[in-house]
Amino acid sequence: MTQSELDAQQQVSAEALDPRRWAILTVVVIAQLMVVLDASIVTIALPSAQRALHISVANRQWVITAYTLAFGGLLLLGGRIADYGGRKRMFAVGLIGFASASALGGLAANQAMLFGARALQGAFAALMAPAALSILTNTFRSNPAERAKAFAAYGAVSGAGGAIGVLAGGLLTEYASWRWCLLVNVPLALGTALAAGRVIPESRESGTTRYDVPGALLSTLGLVSLVYGFTKASTDGWASAPTLTFLSIAVVLLAAFVVVESRTSHPLLPLRVVAERNRGGSYLATFLLGAGLFAMFVFLSYYMQTVLHYSALKAGIAFLPFAVGLIVAATASSSVVPRIGPRIPMASGLMVGALGLGWLTQIGVHTSFWLYVFGPQILMSVGLGFAFPALSSTALTNVRPADSGVASAMVNTTQQVGGSLGTALLNTVAATATASYIRTNGPASASAGFVHGYSVAFAVGAGLLAAAALVSAVLVTDRGTTVPAVQLEPSLAPST
Repeated sequence: MTQSELDAQQQVSAEALDPRRWAILTVVVIAQLMVVLDASIVTIALPSAQRALHISVANRQWVITAYTLAFGGLLLLGGRIADYGGRKRMFAVGLIGFASASALGGLAANQAMLFGARALQGAFAALMAPAALSILTNTFRSNPAERAKAFAAYGAVSGAGGAIGVLAGGLLTEYASWRWCLLVNVPLALGTALAAGRVIPESRESGTTRYDVPGALLSTLGLVSLVYGFTKASTDGWASAPTLTFLSIAVVLLAAFVVVESRTSHPLLPLRVVAERNRGGSYLATFLLGAGLFAMFVFLSYYMQTVLHYSALKAGIAFLPFAVGLIVAATASSSVVPRIGPRIPMASGLMVGALGLGWLTQIGVHTSFWLYVFGPQILMSVGLGFAFPALSSTALTNVRPADSGVASAMVNTTQQVGGSLGTALLNTVAATATASYIRTNGPASASAGFVHGYSVAFAVGAGLLAAAALVSAVLVTDRGTTVPAVQLEPSLAPST
């Protein structure tokens, strides 16, 4: 037996006996919960914040998109920094910075201060999230069964975070203030940072690296331009000069990003990370899922508060079935994926989620909550809960140790960028459908027009989830996705 094989066996034994691994999982899950729910916790609180800070209707979207764009746009750079700067260290820095930015937003005196704080939250989340997922990947590298359980917990939190966020936002807005939707992160993030210092070991890649700043700028500016182009389409139309200009700039910048990444010696996103069939399929499916699902929370929240006239708390509670169903389904899925592989859970779960979102298109001004809101949520939660563990695990299978931070970042990048683009796109679709309905049926049909716009947006979202299911069925294979006992660099792997 070679020395490399002996070292690998010793590493496996050390990981299997590490009594801290479940504590590490707890810390990582709490951090991921903060990151995910912070994108949605302000959704229900947004009307109160808008009134308090005199935010215009045109600008109120930036409370959400400033966070998601900074987060999604900087995640790749954050993953690379975590790899070489120390995953534990960057995780702690991200948590402390996230707490500071949350305090700044909670104390905001005007809209500019709030938007800036939300962008800072996204930037520090972009440092924290890939470090957290990379820590999880390295901690549960050796045991497929334990890895499946760990990613089931992570996947459940990732999926249910949106629903938990709107529930928490409803509670805090109803009984405290919209400001506590941000301030609540301060003690939670600082406590998690303290726990991380006690249980998480440091890990980093050896050597030095140059950070791909041009790549980070091109990708971030390209995404911002794309979202702004979608936003302008809702007010100026798809054929307007501003819309076409911003969309064209986005295409040029993102194409330049791909060219730069293929030629630089230290790419922000090594193309080999996304070129592998299973990982690429998982990333694309996650992107489409984020685009369809994130908008569902926004439009369903507006439907319940403006059409059904629910209070902030009641609207938040109404999302609880989705969160519970997702967690239960993800837990069940964790025992299935190791036996049958990821393709069936991903494809079938995403298609069931698409059917649930399609069911939401049947809402009306006076329809039953239990039949047309509760029922679709349960169907979506079961399907997506079944798919999430397979999505997360497949995206990180057989990744080189040097790429683990970037591969981890791509999981959140695709979800957050998909959510940003999907929200902007579907908001435009809903606004256009509503305006057309009211023009046809007269001003008295305003309420029905809003519901019609939401229904059209749900239909497009269902199409995006169905596309994600198709991508999973075609691109993801069960071959090559089984987690090995230990993952080595190809040059170090023993020959067979």
